[in-house]
Amino acid sequence: MTGKVWLVGAGPGDPGLFTLRGLEVLSQAEVVVYDALVGLGVMNLIPPEAELINVGKRSSNHIMEQEDINRTLLEKALEGRRVVRLKGGDPFLFGRGGEELELLSAEGIPYEVVPGVTSAFAVPAYNGIPVTHRDFCSSVHVITGHKRKNAEYDIDFEALVRTKGTLIFLMGLAAMEDITAGLIKAGMPEDTPAAVLSSGTTAEQRRVVATLATLKRESDLAQIKSPAIIVVGQVCRLSEQFAWQEKRPLAGLRILITRPRGLVSETAAKLRREGAEVLELPAIRTEARQDEAVARAIADLNAQAYDWLVFTSPSGVELFLSAFLKEHDIRRLGAVRIAVLGSGTGKALRAYGLRPDFVPTKFDGETLGKELAVKLSPGEKVLIARAAIGNPELVEQLRAVPDAVIDDVATYDTLPETSRVIDERPLFEAGRIDLAMFTSASSVRNFAAALPGLDFTGVKAVCIGEKTEAAARSLGMQTVVSEKATMDSLVEKVKEMVNQDGFSAKTQKTENQ
Repeated sequence: MTGKVWLVGAGPGDPGLFTLRGLEVLSQAEVVVYDALVGLGVMNLIPPEAELINVGKRSSNHIMEQEDINRTLLEKALEGRRVVRLKGGDPFLFGRGGEELELLSAEGIPYEVVPGVTSAFAVPAYNGIPVTHRDFCSSVHVITGHKRKNAEYDIDFEALVRTKGTLIFLMGLAAMEDITAGLIKAGMPEDTPAAVLSSGTTAEQRRVVATLATLKRESDLAQIKSPAIIVVGQVCRLSEQFAWQEKRPLAGLRILITRPRGLVSETAAKLRREGAEVLELPAIRTEARQDEAVARAIADLNAQAYDWLVFTSPSGVELFLSAFLKEHDIRRLGAVRIAVLGSGTGKALRAYGLRPDFVPTKFDGETLGKELAVKLSPGEKVLIARAAIGNPELVEQLRAVPDAVIDDVATYDTLPETSRVIDERPLFEAGRIDLAMFTSASSVRNFAAALPGLDFTGVKAVCIGEKTEAAARSLGMQTVVSEKATMDSLVEKVKEMVNQDGFSAKTQKTENQ
């Protein structure tokens, strides 16, 4: 059975610019062949079970030659698999997408093309530069700035100058001097506004706005690095007036979230709305237990043998109730009262149509145990459905109630997890991750176990709860703790750090017109 290939544009870096169709296709991929310029946020969206093939294409630096990439796509499709060729930007705009389809077409392999948002337009937009404006120009032209080694440009600079339009050069950083000199020689005034825009739409976004004559010098002074695009035209003078990305509260911050997979999206969305770039890299994963103790607890709960059911995490709610509902009706829980540790756990409970009967004033195990113990009557029976590694203080407080029966059942395990597609170590070592968010002591421990030898004193950690902070401090991390044990409070703590401590974003600009 023959498979199929999808040529998917990943956009310029910000995962919010990845198309809905691209996400739909990527989520069903069995094989992903990806480039070096695919944004970290989009890489996070690759299914964990997909085979990964890194072809690492950058200018003059290819892990795999183009002909080998073409053959790989063909071979994987002939294996009957769903293959996604994931490319930065748009696959048909200097992405050699047409070349990759030639062999597939000749061999009769079915394929589809999913266009992507091109950096040619998105990166200027994120820097406040409209590529067209009726007061300045009536056309825009996209040109490759890349040329073969030791070859002359095959560009008609005079024709470009005559258009009087905005000129956008992709992959042109190394050839900036040739580009600016070619335009000046062709008659473009030396004082024409020009800009170089680096790592656009990401936390490392930077821009230099100067003139055609001074752009190379100013770019070198600012140490601009690839990936970068060059924009030439009067519209560049609008960047200071229209710039918006760097004005968002968390612009320029790259934040790592370590929550279990499936629990990070809402928090990530909140941070992104404030301007941060978010890497969703879980340090732990949860795995439901299916042993005799869990089966007995489910059976007893169905028999309405418990007076209280206690959950200490969203994962505990989801894993235990999904197991319960495989065999029983939700109405069998009508008589039991439910206590939860924190608003996030309460939210997970409400997803099943249930509301907590009790939430402690402070979201930690000791407080939950103390305050719930006051509500227990002698002889009442309590089921605690939680992780195998749980806070002993919760059980100790409840067992102090006379004749109370406390069943502390390990319904799931927390296991270490690392990303297959993003290596966190060099990002931390290069200072490219500004903050890490931890929601439990176990996530801190598993994070550390996944990165042995890392100098953790360079990690800035934002923590939920004192125990999480204590675990981070024990490794030498620089820590702060949120006011409340909620994800909203974590986000507010990050904003507070920026406002009070001057924890500045990396977004930088240089204007020299």
